Amino acid sequence: MTTPTARAPEGRINYAETLDFPTKRIILFGVLLGLFLAALDQTIVSTALPIIVQELDGLSLYSWVTTAYLLASTAMVPIYGKLSDIYGRKPILLFGIVVFLVGSALCGMAGEPWFGNLFGGGMMQLVVFRGLQGLGAAALTSVAFAIIADLFAPADRGRYQGLFGAVFGLSSVIGPLLGGFLTDNISWRWVFYVNLPVGLLAIAFILSKMPTLASGLKPKVDYLGAALIVAFSVPLLLALTFGADQAAYGWQSPTVWTLFAVSAAALVAFLFAESRHESPILPLTLFRNPTFAWSVTARFFIGAAFLGAILFLSLYLVNVQGVSATKAGTATIPLTVGLIIGAIGSGQIASRIGRYKPLMLIGLTTMILGFLLLSTLNADTPYWAVIARMVVLGLGIGPALPLYNLALQNAVQPWEIGVATSAGQFFQQFGSVIGTAVFGALLSSGLSSQFSTQFRAAQTGQPAAVVSQLETIRETAASSSGGQGQSQAQPSAAEIEAQIKKGFATQRDLTTRAIQNGDAAAIAQLTQSPNTPAAFKEQFAQGSIQAGFARTYAAVEQAVNSGNAQAVAALAQNPQLPAPLRAQLSQIPAPALANPQSRSQILAGVKQGLDAAQTQTVQQALRGALSGLDTAEQSALSTAKTVGTLASRAVKVSFANTISRIYLWSILVAALALLATLPMPNLILPRRGEGQPQAPVPVEV
Repeated sequence: MTTPTARAPEGRINYAETLDFPTKRIILFGVLLGLFLAALDQTIVSTALPIIVQELDGLSLYSWVTTAYLLASTAMVPIYGKLSDIYGRKPILLFGIVVFLVGSALCGMAGEPWFGNLFGGGMMQLVVFRGLQGLGAAALTSVAFAIIADLFAPADRGRYQGLFGAVFGLSSVIGPLLGGFLTDNISWRWVFYVNLPVGLLAIAFILSKMPTLASGLKPKVDYLGAALIVAFSVPLLLALTFGADQAAYGWQSPTVWTLFAVSAAALVAFLFAESRHESPILPLTLFRNPTFAWSVTARFFIGAAFLGAILFLSLYLVNVQGVSATKAGTATIPLTVGLIIGAIGSGQIASRIGRYKPLMLIGLTTMILGFLLLSTLNADTPYWAVIARMVVLGLGIGPALPLYNLALQNAVQPWEIGVATSAGQFFQQFGSVIGTAVFGALLSSGLSSQFSTQFRAAQTGQPAAVVSQLETIRETAASSSGGQGQSQAQPSAAEIEAQIKKGFATQRDLTTRAIQNGDAAAIAQLTQSPNTPAAFKEQFAQGSIQAGFARTYAAVEQAVNSGNAQAVAALAQNPQLPAPLRAQLSQIPAPALANPQSRSQILAGVKQGLDAAQTQTVQQALRGALSGLDTAEQSALSTAKTVGTLASRAVKVSFANTISRIYLWSILVAALALLATLPMPNLILPRRGEGQPQAPVPVEV
């Protein structure tokens, strides 16, 4: 028994035949603008986040600015795809743009006084509004690719699908540059406000020429299926996000496992509900279509490999090549260039030859080659060689977006294009999230092992001071890379040298004030500092040099004014007094002590001698202390140079070895995508006027 051939819904219009090309071009431009908004927002915000967190005082919610957007934009993709099949592409696309623009405007206003304490403060407001943005972005990404199938015949779709793929590559270049410029020169709020004019322009183009693009279907909306797919997606995404955060949760966390359980239960309920609904959100019958089934499987693995490649390539550039964190996004431009060439080129070639599978296999083979080349990266790989590897990988990844969308749309009925296209997008985004979580765990464990190995090797044969500092750096590096699998580049040699010199400049200032001026506050800071030598602390245990001479004079004054010759003689024998003072005291005749005028003259002489001795003592002590600081500074700089060289090398080798091994695993993921592509039928792309292929294909039940 076979499935009956599906018939087109009554009243359905073939827009590929009825619309003229100038109208299609205007519609296409508006859709590209809308898609560019969603793609740009994934990269433009990252450069502004540090400033946003600082201004809104929301470090604890840092990751949620991205997570909220990801949750909403992923979970809603299949729902919008189905709704666009029911109600038409135009209303869903316009709804998505409007929601996205409203979310953008609200994000830009997060933390403003008129919002007060809404949602608990400015940072939480931003998180909520980013979720609203994600709801709109899901409509843009799911519907935009389906519109290509409505406007163009199968053989013509490839060249335009390539343009859509290129938009994502272009946004990854423009996003960090534009985000940095707006944040530095205007305000971080314009990172969101900049969406408004572009979105309004997209709406104008769409309203002016785009028809409804309805499929002709009039089924009931699958509300239960929509709710269940959200109940499946959101807990799973949260579990993957929390699990990757080793610092806060980790994979052993009860919260993570509870979320996995909720997601699994929702998936079972979703499959049960979809198998019984007359118009499900995701028709399970589509999986009987081998092109659809293998295509979404391949896109899942491509998504896992693609995002991992971008994330870990940036980490390599920052921690090994020394690219600044703010420029890491633009440093991957060679990869983007390769991606754009691959996306546009593959689409054009597919339209010319009328087949897509050979290009898919070539693209995946090139992707595997790119990952193989990246797996040979090490701490000494020159930057030009990294660029060459990026270009090769980009050429392999580029065909993924246009060709697999092309295959999906060519394999299903025209009125199923929306749900099929969004399903492909849904699987790819889920692959990206899962790939990031799995590779992030590999990075965290790999770095922990590599740091231990490389720093232990660096410590061999080094002095105790160097070993101690290297161990401190190792612990800091390991802790900073353990949460999300990310780390900051180590301070440069110049930065370390500047920090040491600044510290010693402060020490010199305190020492000068303590010795020269007898500054009590400076003495207190020095005696409490672990960096102050023990001899210095002992010297100042009783106060300043000036205080010591003042105590000496007070003792002499008391003895002289008492008129007691024995008391004066005892002082003259005190070895702690300056030798000139002892000699002076020993020569005082006893009768002089009985005369007040003589006592005053004696004390004046003593005071003059002590002042001279104090000045000399202060100068000698200051010269000795500053000379000691100079010697200590040179020693610290020498040690720091050694430590910096060894630590920098250890960190670079650790990151290079770990990331190269991740790319070895990426080869396996890309190979799975290739294996999933091999069984796909090599369908011919019908040209204009040749009609659409019938799908799903008949299968035995």
